[in-house]
Amino acid sequence: MAYVNSTRVSGNGIADRIAGWVNSLRQAALRRAVYERTVRELHSLTNRELADLGISRLSIEDVARAAAYGK
Repeated sequence: MAYVNSTRVSGNGIADRIAGWVNSLRQAALRRAVYERTVRELHSLTNRELADLGISRLSIEDVARAAAYGK
């Protein structure tokens, strides 16, 4: 009778986990940069320009959050 034993080596070693963590930090920083840039650009618009876009001053942060992080 023959037996086959197979061991599975996980691809999630410490180096892979660190790389994943660094990548998630990088993605978070990029999203935060998009949020901050969007807020800054929308705040620089006049009330008339914001009204033309259908955005109120009170909703600038919400619009920026949706742009950076999705809905």
